Amino acid sequence: MTATTDIVPDSERRGFIGALPPRLRPYGSLMRLDRPIGTWLLYWPCAWSVALAGVAGRWDLFLWLFVGAFAMRSAGCVYNDIVDRDLDRQVERTRLRPLASQRVSVRSAWILIGLLCVVGLLVLTQLNGTAAVISLVSIAPVAAYPFMKRITWWPQAWLGLVFSWGALVGWPAVRGSLDWPALLLWLGSISWVVGYDTLYAIQDMEDDALVGVKSSARRLGDKASLGIGICYIIALLSWGAAIWTVRADWLALVALLPAALHLANQVLRADPKDGELALRLFRSNRTTGFFVFLGMLVVGLSSR
Repeated sequence: MTATTDIVPDSERRGFIGALPPRLRPYGSLMRLDRPIGTWLLYWPCAWSVALAGVAGRWDLFLWLFVGAFAMRSAGCVYNDIVDRDLDRQVERTRLRPLASQRVSVRSAWILIGLLCVVGLLVLTQLNGTAAVISLVSIAPVAAYPFMKRITWWPQAWLGLVFSWGALVGWPAVRGSLDWPALLLWLGSISWVVGYDTLYAIQDMEDDALVGVKSSARRLGDKASLGIGICYIIALLSWGAAIWTVRADWLALVALLPAALHLANQVLRADPKDGELALRLFRSNRTTGFFVFLGMLVVGLSSR
């Protein structure tokens, strides 16, 4: 296949990536610097867990975990592009990615992953032993994720395991042990991820069918909205259970009302035949994460 090094996607001509020196722009694309939504979605479960644990003076954890989310999400994107570079060449939306278009070598991509992992290790030094070990355990499911869409119709569930891992880290980073609230937050976040990533997968349904890639959106078809709604209900119930284990008060559950209304709006508007709308709804989950964070922070601080 002929390299398309002379073809540059529009995303590298504008915004933050466009402001970088031309030689660095493909690396910015590999890290998805033009799409920070992924960093936020990886970060929010970390922040929820710290907040529900009551913070206990470790306000710096919010910043450190955000840095870690940025580094690990960026490294994950680069790794995913290494694994998927041949598939990406066959999909219109991804054919101009730096590795698929051969504008960046695989060796350079691995070096970039190494540099990002150094940042991740710096963040680990700010965590206690329990939280650090739990963080390191996440490497195995992260490494397996890109292969899931070749194996199962539900790669979104595996992504949920990975993108929700921060819920298992934040709580022990504050309290020193892994307890039920963190596990319930994790389970709820997994369901949330399956829901919002099904929205994301709607935009690729036709291309995925052509290249044989599986997804929950393809599996659910016209019932995608119903499936997303069920996932969001499970998420809210799990988050409510996590709150209840910290503060057994019906009033505390009201903290989830803004997030519940926001998720209900997504479900009511979702259309399996409208990829552009699905993408906008997917991106709105950054706001969902913020609403859940505020609720967990109020409950956590009031329970200490």
